[in-house]
Amino acid sequence: MHFRTRAIHVGNERDPQTGAVVPPIHLATTYVQPGAGDWGEYDYSRSGNPTRKAFERTLASLEGGVGALAFASGMAATHCATMLLNAGDHLVAGADIYGGTYRLLHKIVNRAGVEVSLADSSNPEKLKAAMRPNTRMLWIESPGNPLMSITDIAACAEIARRRGVLLAVDSTFATPVLTRPLELGADIVMHSVTKYLAGHSDALGGALVVRDQKLLDQLYFVQNATGGVLGPFEAFLASRGLKTLELRIREQCRTAQRLAEFLLNDPRVSRVLYPGLKNHPGHDIAARQMDGAFGAMLTFEVAGDFAKAKRVAEATRLFQLAVSLGAVESLIEQPASMSHASYDPAARAAHGITDALIRLSVGLEAHEDLRDDLNQALDA
Repeated sequence: MHFRTRAIHVGNERDPQTGAVVPPIHLATTYVQPGAGDWGEYDYSRSGNPTRKAFERTLASLEGGVGALAFASGMAATHCATMLLNAGDHLVAGADIYGGTYRLLHKIVNRAGVEVSLADSSNPEKLKAAMRPNTRMLWIESPGNPLMSITDIAACAEIARRRGVLLAVDSTFATPVLTRPLELGADIVMHSVTKYLAGHSDALGGALVVRDQKLLDQLYFVQNATGGVLGPFEAFLASRGLKTLELRIREQCRTAQRLAEFLLNDPRVSRVLYPGLKNHPGHDIAARQMDGAFGAMLTFEVAGDFAKAKRVAEATRLFQLAVSLGAVESLIEQPASMSHASYDPAARAAHGITDALIRLSVGLEAHEDLRDDLNQALDA
C-alpha cells in the first residue's frame, strides 16, 4: 500500500467488537491475566497499551522498521537511545542539533561517564575525524536545527557500519514523508511526535523506530525499566495526526519554498537557510535524500543585530512567537534566546547560531498571508 493509505489503515483496523472505524482509547492501567504466571499480551500499561501499540504499528510501517516505541516526549526517546551506552563509551553528534539534545548530551548523559563530541555532520570526513576507538554511537539530524544543514545519511551509515557503531537519526524535521533513514542504512530513527506527526500543538510525545528486532528488544527493556511511555490520550491524538501527515507536509513544504525565495531577494535579510534553495550547500544531497520537497522549516538572518531580530520575531501577527514546530499554525522564534538558549553563548557562536538568526515553522495558512506578515514584521 502507498504511504498515505498505510497512514490511515495500518494500526487503525475497525474495532472487532463494535465495528467502530476509529479504535477506542484504552485507559486501563492493568489487565486481568489468564492465570498466575500465565501472561497475556498486556499486563500493565507501562509495559504495553493497545492505543499506544496502534500508533507504534502505524509509525513503524511508515518508517519501514520492524517496530516502534512511543515515549512521553522526544527527549525521553532520545534519552532511551543514549542509555544503550555504557560508562567509558563515546558518542559523536552533529553540531547542528536541537538545543534540548545538546543539553541532554552535555549535562545529563555525560554524568553517566559517556564522552560526547560534536562534529560537522554535513562533512563525513569531520565525523570520521571525531570518532575514537571507544565510539559506540553517531547521532545526527537532517535537516539540522536551527541551521538547516543537510547530512548524507547513507554516507554516515557506511561510516557507522565500518566502525561497528550505531547510527541514530533525529528525523523530526523531515518526517517519514520526506526521508526514511532506515532505508538509507540508519539503525534508529527518533521523532519528536509533538511536532509534525501529531501536528496540532496539542500532544506531547516521542518515538524510536528501528530496523533490527534485537535492537528493538534492547530499547524496549530500557523503556519499560525507566517508564517514560506515551499516554493513551496522546497516542490517540498522534494516530489521528498520522492520517493527514503527508497531505500537511506536502502543502507546508510548498509554502516554505515560496517564503524562502521571497526572503532570499529581500535586502532586509542577510542570509536564508533552506535546503530547497539552489545556493544551499546541501541542496544536491537533500534533492537525492528527501522525497520531492525540502521541509517546512526555514531559518534566516536579519540584516542587523540581536535587537533587530528580536523586534522582527515579536512583530509578526500570524506567525506566533513560540518554541516548537510542525503544527498547522505557523510559529516564529529566535534560537539564541529561545530553542537554543541552553547552549552556552560561546558554544552558540562556535556553531554558527548567531543573535540575528530567526527560525520559522511554516504552517497551513495561505502563502500570501504569511508572506505579507513577514514583510510587515521586517518593516517594523
